[in-house]
Amino acid sequence: MTAEHPEKLLSPVLSATWDGVRPWTLDTYRGSGGYQGLREALRMQPDEVIALVKDAGLRGRGGAGFPTGMKWQFIPQGDGKPHYLVVNADESEPGTCKDIPLLYANPHALIEGMVIASYAIRCNHAFIYLRGETVSVLRRLHAAVAEAYRAGYLGRDVLGSGFDLDVTVHAGAGAYICGEETALLDSLEGRRGQPRLRPPFPAIAGLYACPTVVNNVESIASVPSILANGKEWFRSMGTEKSPGFTLYSLSGHVTNPGQYEAPLGITLRQLLDMSGGIRAGHELKFWTPGGSSTPMFTAEHLDVPLDYEGVGAAGSMLGTKALQVFDETTCVVRAVTRWTEFYAHESCGKCTPCREGTYWLVQLLRRIEAGQGVAGDLEKLEDIADNINGKSFCALGDGAASPIFSSLKYFRDEYEQHIRAGACPFDPAASTVWAGAGFRNGSANHPEPKGVLA
Repeated sequence: MTAEHPEKLLSPVLSATWDGVRPWTLDTYRGSGGYQGLREALRMQPDEVIALVKDAGLRGRGGAGFPTGMKWQFIPQGDGKPHYLVVNADESEPGTCKDIPLLYANPHALIEGMVIASYAIRCNHAFIYLRGETVSVLRRLHAAVAEAYRAGYLGRDVLGSGFDLDVTVHAGAGAYICGEETALLDSLEGRRGQPRLRPPFPAIAGLYACPTVVNNVESIASVPSILANGKEWFRSMGTEKSPGFTLYSLSGHVTNPGQYEAPLGITLRQLLDMSGGIRAGHELKFWTPGGSSTPMFTAEHLDVPLDYEGVGAAGSMLGTKALQVFDETTCVVRAVTRWTEFYAHESCGKCTPCREGTYWLVQLLRRIEAGQGVAGDLEKLEDIADNINGKSFCALGDGAASPIFSSLKYFRDEYEQHIRAGACPFDPAASTVWAGAGFRNGSANHPEPKGVLA
C-alpha cells in the first residue's frame, strides 16, 4: 500500500456496482456478469459445486467463520427428505450493518448464490429470513425475486437444467435472538423464536425437522463470483486460512464511515487511512472488530490482521467485521452499559444465566455509571459475566459477557474512578465533583469531553 493510493487495497466484488444506475435491477446485474456463475454451476454435478466452494476456502461471513462448503457437505444425501436452504438476514446487532446495504443495492447476488447453493445441496425450496423493520429492503427483495422468476432463474426447470427451486422471503418480527440459527428456524416455522437444544444440528434436523443449511447473506452472495472466476482467483485475495474478500463496516468516530470491501487480513490502520482517519482533533480510544458482542480492542491493536486467525490470536473475534470506532471523548462504562441494556432487552428468557445475568449486569453498570458504585462492584460484574459466559443456551450470553471482560481488562481504572469519585468524568455537569476528587477534565487520563455516547 502507498500513502498516495491506499484504496488500492480495496477489492470491490459485491459492492462493485453499488454506485451504478439502478444496481438492484436484473438488467444491471446481468450487465456486470451476473448469473454466469449459475450457468457454470449447472454444468457441474452438485457434489462438484460443493467441492469447489470448499476448496476455495470460503468461510461463513456471519460470525464464527465456519467453512461454507463443509457446512453444505454435512447435508445427508439419499435420505428421502426435503432439504432446505435458509439465508439469515436478521441483521440486528449493534454496529453490524453490511447485509442490509448489500441486499438493498445488489439483491440478485444473493438470489444467484441461493440457486447455486440449493442446487449443490439438492434443495427445492429456499428461504430468506429478513429483519422485518427494513421494509424498503423487503420490497426490493420481493421485486428481485419476481424478476428472477420471470427470467427463468427461479421456478420450474431453472435455465432448462431440470432443477426446480422456489424462494420465499419471510419478514421476521424484530428479535435479535432470531439471528441465532435455531431460533430463526423456530420463528420461520411459526413458533416463538428461541434456541433449540443441539444435537441434533440443523444439517440433520433443521427446518420442519429436515436437513437444513443456514448461511449468512454475505456468505451466499459471495458464491457466484467463485463459480464465475474460479477458486484460484478467490484464494489470490486474503490470507491462506482466511481467503477472499469481505465487507468491513466502519462506523463511529471516523471521518468517512461506510462499507469498505477488502481482502481478509487488512488492518484497521489501513482502513482508517482510506477513510480519513479518526475525526479531526481526536484520537482512537477503543474499537470492536466484529460488533458489540466481540471483545473490544484498543489503539495497540491497530495492526492486527482482520482475519479469523489474526483477530482470534489477539483475543477477540472477527464476527461480522463491524468495526465500531470510539475516540477519547467516549465513556467506556457508558458504552458497555448501553450494549448490555440491549442484550438484556433482547434475551429470549429461555435460560437462567442469560435471563437473570444480563438483568443484574445492567443494574450494576447503571449504578457505576451514575456514580453510585461501591467497593466490590467490579468483582461482582466479573463474577456475573463469568456465570453467563459458556453457560447460556446460545451465544447471546457469551456476546453479552464479552464487553464486560474486555472493558475491565483494558479500562479497569476508568470503572474504579467512577466508583471513587462518585461521578462520570465524561459528564460536564460533574466536573466540580471530579475536581474535588483529585481528577480534572482535560488531564491525560480524562481529556476535556467534547461528546458523549447517547
